Amino acid sequence: MFVESHNLCNFAFIMTDNLSGELHRPGRIEVVCGSMFSGKTEELIRRIKRAVFARQRVEIFKPSIDTRYSEEEVVSHDRNTILSTPVDTSASILLLASDIDVVGIDEAQFLDSGLVDVCNELANRGVRVIVAGLDMDFKGIPFGPMPALCAIADEVTKVHAICVKCGALAYVSHRLVADDKRVLLGEKAQYEPLCRECYRKAVEQEATTAQSANKEAK
Repeated sequence: MFVESHNLCNFAFIMTDNLSGELHRPGRIEVVCGSMFSGKTEELIRRIKRAVFARQRVEIFKPSIDTRYSEEEVVSHDRNTILSTPVDTSASILLLASDIDVVGIDEAQFLDSGLVDVCNELANRGVRVIVAGLDMDFKGIPFGPMPALCAIADEVTKVHAICVKCGALAYVSHRLVADDKRVLLGEKAQYEPLCRECYRKAVEQEATTAQSANKEAK
């Protein structure tokens, strides 16, 4: 009985400490970045749910163009969901985030560059801002406002998918379809996570194939 009571006391202390930790993390910017299939949204949802458990006032936003799984929910690749508010511009976040303790923003790379100032403004107001997004596009180029957000963040967490070719940590999201648009919503049929070396080989192979096709066309 003493052991059980001791364990219960320890559990209660840990939970109380967790709640206290969530309640005393105001005025900060946290960025979770990485390639596709790396668990960015999963981590965002986890942090938001902890804040909800701590009885904080929470609001989650996502770009309105991201309708892959749902128009009004943030959905991870593992199908974990949390209700969100779609926005067309970053300025809308400031208007909708009054009297909020924690703001979550998913797929931040699709939002405009004004998001950097919005996040700074919220953090300066004492709001905890949690941002998740792709750090690079399919060409390995820093994506949208993400580089600047990483620069001003109080905390940056880089998460990694696994390279589907060799099993190493993935570096970038390699596009599998012939489309050069920077923004192309997709899933496993359109993208695969690759490490730096496998990505380099894939790009070289694509270039060789394109050259061969051009020669045949002539």
